[in-house]
Amino acid sequence: MGRIAELDRELFLFLNNLGTETWDWLWIAISDKWMAIPLYAILLFLIFKKFGWKATLVIMVVVTLLITATDQLANLFKHGFERPRPCRQEGVMEYARYVAERCGRFGYFSAHAANSTGVAIFLGLLFKKHYPKLFVFLLFWAVIVSYSRIYLGVHYPGDVLTGMFVGVIFGFLFYKIAGYSISKILGGNSGQGQ
Repeated sequence: MGRIAELDRELFLFLNNLGTETWDWLWIAISDKWMAIPLYAILLFLIFKKFGWKATLVIMVVVTLLITATDQLANLFKHGFERPRPCRQEGVMEYARYVAERCGRFGYFSAHAANSTGVAIFLGLLFKKHYPKLFVFLLFWAVIVSYSRIYLGVHYPGDVLTGMFVGVIFGFLFYKIAGYSISKILGGNSGQGQ
């Protein structure tokens, strides 16, 4: 485990130090949860257009539960493992570029990575038959958001990869829950095409 942690620190410092002041503003914006609102608004419109208002309400509730679940699990892990963030760890913070506005105490695992990946998997699966290229775009978006946490100096790559792994699992599970719920509410005619 010590060697894995050392590799994680080395990879973090390599990736983090690729950044430049010229692009810091962009990565801060990418990591800001409010910047995704236009994307979510477009996705909400597509959901309504393809599935109708009843299914849209169910999907909105399920996505809210998905984000809450990944967020709370990340908090549970952070306080359970108590792994310091790189911006708070001696021997790392002195060599890193810290760009974020604030730095929490613990970082394992990244809630940003879990949330963005979970939503990407959920919506990608939801739209796979209607907009297959959207799945690729959403996964790319999740990877970019996840990487932003390393760029900003607040998460190690291991934090981000674990968060993405959790996001994949939760995104898939909540997709199944949504499909089941929509079929029950709409009497088996959800339009989800499962």
